[in-house]
Amino acid sequence: MRAGLKEKSLPVLIGVVIFTLVAVIGFAYVKWVPYYVKAFFAQSHHAIGDSILSGKSASAPPASWSAAVDYAIAYGKSIWQALVLCLVLGSGIKVLLPSRWVGAALGCLGFRSFALSSLFAIPCMMCTCCAAPVAVGMRQNRASVGSAVSWWMANPVLNPATLVFMGFVLGWHWVVFRIVFGVAMVLGIAYLAEYYVNARETETVAVDPGLTPDAEPLTGSFLTRWAREFLTLAIRLLPEYVVLVLLLGAVRIWLFPGLGAHDGIGWIVAMALAGTLFVIPTAGEVPIVQAMFVLGMGAGPAGALIMTLPAVSLPSLVMLGRVFSLRIRLVIASGVALSGVVAGLVAMMVF
Repeated sequence: MRAGLKEKSLPVLIGVVIFTLVAVIGFAYVKWVPYYVKAFFAQSHHAIGDSILSGKSASAPPASWSAAVDYAIAYGKSIWQALVLCLVLGSGIKVLLPSRWVGAALGCLGFRSFALSSLFAIPCMMCTCCAAPVAVGMRQNRASVGSAVSWWMANPVLNPATLVFMGFVLGWHWVVFRIVFGVAMVLGIAYLAEYYVNARETETVAVDPGLTPDAEPLTGSFLTRWAREFLTLAIRLLPEYVVLVLLLGAVRIWLFPGLGAHDGIGWIVAMALAGTLFVIPTAGEVPIVQAMFVLGMGAGPAGALIMTLPAVSLPSLVMLGRVFSLRIRLVIASGVALSGVVAGLVAMMVF
């Protein structure tokens, strides 16, 4: 009997080991090593590059097809490796990790699961769009809504590399600001999303037809299933993602009409809303805010952008449409925008 249990558990253990190795090697190549090098650049130059929003210009380009393509190319060069890695991991969760394990660790309701998901996210350091495929895989493998939300948002908001860049470029007071408001925003919005899930959404999760909580996949090798899941995830997520990145790149002048926005409730609200919708690569908010400071932006709008730009975006919210209802996504977006307004008001009074 023990031998039978051992044989049954062996494929599960192999799958977990393979998933872990892919994650560690992938994150080391895509994130850890490049960011380690970039931290020294930020320390010595007090900058990490030009603003992806406007480049070296004092304003974003006029709305046009050229503006859309230029932004999509610049953005794509920054994130394509991380996006591929997260598509690999998002599809791998369903194939390699037993759903009963994921459900036991991250399927429970409450702050314990939210905090655990956030801790798992911190070393991953993904932007909101790159983290979305993994959040999809988590939700489809029986992670709770709150756990998936906290993992997804903690990746960009509590990213330790971004915090280091921010300290060297903008000042360490902004790092403390980001950590305090970031923890509150991630856990608070995860709780709200979980709270507003109705009973049917809580009990029903989109699961691979070939999987049950206590069974192994029925047909095909794990590589075949993994490739199939990868292609399915990519085909479902990438077309709409590309379209929305092009759209936001084209109209960024409308979202950010005044790069030197002064303090005031009007500008804080405007920047909180723009930051919630707009899409940036990892740590993209740091050079954006740095460039805006040079143009005279106040601390209030800066605080709003520092909290909302990395947290979510319109493309990432759409990407999660297959696992989060419209109601949940509206709760998340509203929570991020409101958090940005509150953070901006506090920054205006404190800094």
